[in-house]
Amino acid sequence: MAETVTPTVDDTPPPASTRRERRGWYIYDWANSAFQTTVITVFLGPFLTTVAELAAGCELGADTCDGYVHPLGIRVAAGSYYPYLISLSVFLTVFVLPVIGAIADRSAHKKRLLGGAAFTGAAATIAMAFVTGDRYLLGGALFLIANISFGAAIVVYNSFLPQLGGPDERDGISSRGWALGYLGGGVLLALNLVAVTLLSEDDNPQRTLDLARWSIVSAGVWWAVFTLVPLRWLRERPSAAALVARGNVLTDGFRQLGHTLREVKAYPLTLFFLLAFLVYNDGIQTVITLASQYGTEELRLEQGTLIVTILLVQFLAFGGALGLGALARRIGAWKTVLLSLVLWTGVILGAFRLPAEAPVPFMILGAAIGLVLGGSQALSRSLFSQLIPTGKEGEYYGFYEISDKGTSWLGPLAFGLVFQLTASYRVGLVSLLIFFVVGFLLLAAVPIRRAIVAAGNTPPRVL
Repeated sequence: MAETVTPTVDDTPPPASTRRERRGWYIYDWANSAFQTTVITVFLGPFLTTVAELAAGCELGADTCDGYVHPLGIRVAAGSYYPYLISLSVFLTVFVLPVIGAIADRSAHKKRLLGGAAFTGAAATIAMAFVTGDRYLLGGALFLIANISFGAAIVVYNSFLPQLGGPDERDGISSRGWALGYLGGGVLLALNLVAVTLLSEDDNPQRTLDLARWSIVSAGVWWAVFTLVPLRWLRERPSAAALVARGNVLTDGFRQLGHTLREVKAYPLTLFFLLAFLVYNDGIQTVITLASQYGTEELRLEQGTLIVTILLVQFLAFGGALGLGALARRIGAWKTVLLSLVLWTGVILGAFRLPAEAPVPFMILGAAIGLVLGGSQALSRSLFSQLIPTGKEGEYYGFYEISDKGTSWLGPLAFGLVFQLTASYRVGLVSLLIFFVVGFLLLAAVPIRRAIVAAGNTPPRVL
């Protein structure tokens, strides 16, 4: 993996990004959101839970299952297997993603890193075609590979954002990318909805399980195919460190990460913002990840109802991301994100009171999630870009991605533990309130303008 670049000294500022380059960046959100939506949000939770229940000796299609599986000799309730698996994947990303970010900052070929991570994740997703019967361990291993690769690709992808626009442009760029991602995820989910509706059979749970598996596979194909566009349209914009880098990029990345960890105390306000983000976004990601499991296991809703609701979330999130982006231009991204956290608290309280076997209230709550979801995430991403020292984008987004798309740690762990102790998904859901309340308080305490200046950047006109 050796990479040698002739050292150069060039004080000429990099050329402004082109419209085609920005569109290429947007399209990767379109590509990877299929994994987030079809796999993480809708199908994988119920699918792996069912596979684990089969391995635990439960009957396919049974309303309840009190069985246990024993991965690596550990006794785990079948209903807790998927939440624990998510927590394990995020625990592993804590070590992987910052290193990937450091490598990206030291590499003159970030597009290769983006493609390598994306294609690895897509291949693991496509390999879910082989998760049949009670192969819950195979499904879990493939999910770990896919989710870690997904996060690694997002780290590299996000590191392009500060190079695509100035301080006053990034909220809009990030919001448009996120909005297009929700639209792309919604399109594939709509296609899967049609397939599930037309091909499912009453009183045939095996057919439903097979349809879920092939829907997951379709997301891997979508992810791989549309990743070709940003790899074609994005431009390499190597940092000064990358231009003078010599030797092995991997070992240089580890050394640079160690150097950054020693110096990170020089940016305490950036770390404080990151702590706030890790807390509240862990709650957001847990809601997204476990929504389908909550709907099937606690509310006893049909798979079709869940897909329609998530589809509603996707298309409303497209407008919500653009709408909150417009609001941020008026009152600032920081205040807009704080407002979104208040709305998220209301979402959790509403979800707790949802009646079982009632699809309409569940869909109404999904609409509320859609309006707030995209904006809170897109604006957090662009706001963080203002707090990163120049040339450290990959490393800092490596830490950021620990609780970004598809990754959450403490939330699923708390949810899984509470369920194992109480056998109640509702009580597990209420445990997530702490993430939004504490996250709000931490974010409100960040002096955002001073934090941007301390990182050596120019604040936007409106914060």
